[in-house]
Order: sequence, then structure tokens, then C-alpha cells
Amino acid sequence: MNWFISCVTTNYLNFQGRARRKEYWMFTLFYFLISLALGILLKILGMQDIAKLIQVILILALFLPSLAVTVRRLHDTNRSGWWCLVTIIPFLGSIILFIFMLLESTPGDNKYGVNPKE
Repeated sequence: MNWFISCVTTNYLNFQGRARRKEYWMFTLFYFLISLALGILLKILGMQDIAKLIQVILILALFLPSLAVTVRRLHDTNRSGWWCLVTIIPFLGSIILFIFMLLESTPGDNKYGVNPKE
């Protein structure tokens, strides 16, 4: 949970440096769990009519932190943040970005900063 809180507070607009796999995947996991819990709660409360609006608000609120942690994760693999644009390519782009997110960190320092794992 600390990884998620860090991404949405102190690193909200931080596109510099590097993010470990753990930081990226913990952010992604909690983003998914919050979305899922919110959807289930709204369904139980019978608020399906505003559920989509609330989901859109959540997506907009977490767009920049999500983009920032993705860019920092790409930096950790010694790639430019511009690689996020690969998702423009339908299906294949998302697979490529997913593979990049799974890769290990570049050992030692790289042009984006020191290795956060060390």
C-alpha cells in the first residue's frame, strides 16, 4: 500500500529517475483492487447509474500518477518514457509495454539515475 500512496502523493508528477518492478506492480495491483472494490460496492449499493461516472473520475485522478510510474519504470530498463506511446499500436503495443514492465532493472546506474534496488 505504501508504494501506491507514494505514487499518488510524493511522486504524483515525478517523471524523473527510476522505479523498480515492485513499485510499478504494487501501484498497478492497488489501482486494480481499488477499482474492483469500488465497482462491487457501487453495485451492492444499487448505484450502477453513477458507477461509470465514479470510475471515470478515478481513472482521471490516477492517470498522471500511472503515467509517471510507467515512465520511471521504463527509465529503470534504460528506455525513454516515450515508449509509452507504443500503446498506440493496437494490441501489439500493449504487449510490448507489458514485456518492458516485466524486465529486470538495468544493473547499476544508467542515464536516468541510480539503481533504486541498490
